[in-house]
Amino acid sequence: MSTALVKPQNVTRSNRKWIIGYSIAGAFLYFVYQFLLNWEGLPLGIYDAINRWMPPAAVNESLVYVIMALGLNIVVGYAGLLDLGYVAFWAIGGYCAGWFMSEFFYFLKIHFFGAVPAEAPGIHINFWLVLIIGGFVCAFFGALIGAPTLRLKSDYLALVTLGFGEIIPQIFFNGENFFGFNISNGTKGIVQVDPIPVGFKDLGPFDFGWKLLIFLFLAAVMVFISLRLRRGRLGRAWLAIREDELAASMMGVPLMRTKLLSYAVGAFAGGLGGVAFATHVNGVYAERFNFAISIFLLAMVVLGGMGNVWGVILGAFVLSWVNGNGLSAFGALYNERFGTEIDFASFTFLLFGLVLILMMLFRREGLLPESRLKLVLHEGDIDEREASGKKAR
Repeated sequence: MSTALVKPQNVTRSNRKWIIGYSIAGAFLYFVYQFLLNWEGLPLGIYDAINRWMPPAAVNESLVYVIMALGLNIVVGYAGLLDLGYVAFWAIGGYCAGWFMSEFFYFLKIHFFGAVPAEAPGIHINFWLVLIIGGFVCAFFGALIGAPTLRLKSDYLALVTLGFGEIIPQIFFNGENFFGFNISNGTKGIVQVDPIPVGFKDLGPFDFGWKLLIFLFLAAVMVFISLRLRRGRLGRAWLAIREDELAASMMGVPLMRTKLLSYAVGAFAGGLGGVAFATHVNGVYAERFNFAISIFLLAMVVLGGMGNVWGVILGAFVLSWVNGNGLSAFGALYNERFGTEIDFASFTFLLFGLVLILMMLFRREGLLPESRLKLVLHEGDIDEREASGKKAR
């Protein structure tokens, strides 16, 4: 193959540009929601447009999806393991927040740098510690689930992960009587999760955008982890397994251990996303953890570009925004303009399906493809062009 891979120094330079761009975008969002929306001189039309098209809650939720999609990208994009049950780790992380940051276990009174009064019943541990707890609990379950299943390949692995993705949310859905114990409060869920202690509540208007900053920081942490792992020995082993598992094993890559590590790291990100989402919606609700979320996250990775961190961020942000706010805002504008009553939000999955079909037909590598994966997917096209060129000569 005559096409050369991108040089490491070019990749480093490109990542630096993306990091600068991410920082500028985050600072811009914080400025808009923290200061511009609170400015008394802001024209009403601009205020309404921002709150209609990109309200703060929709941006925060999109950032949670970014965290989750980056974790799934490690499993699917780096290691090439098709996971259809990733929502299970989101559920486990969310319930870790419900267990350790609420009054759910009312018969206990455990406080550790929490954000509630000391006399409040339940377990109240600091948000940052619960993030770590949720991440490592999910990493443990990721290794536990992966150990008996990662010996399978291709469709069989996808079916088994699909099964686990259905079993674990159902355990929480029916967890009001789990062998005599209430572990999830069933369909009622766990409400009123502790707020995130930020430590600057007396700073007036500066207290408005703290959650946005925290979610931006968590997404940045996952970007850092993903990029560092990608460039390291473990990341190269994942890519080798993705491209040719037999060749990787012949070169000395321990397949089972390497796959388990990808599952554990991806599950860790799921734990972070689950805890963050629980604080975002101020509770944990079993019906939110359904199979459609796993497909939704997988679509973000495929749309953005499997293996490319920045592409996955773009895919996650675009799809989550369209699903959460963009399509309904467009529908409201369309109905106001033309006097119709079309429920555009009901066409969400139709739109996603069409987008995926078009992507698979015309741009399989995603919006921002990884260079190695793009070469692999278009290897046949390159060979055909080279063969036709030789014939022409």
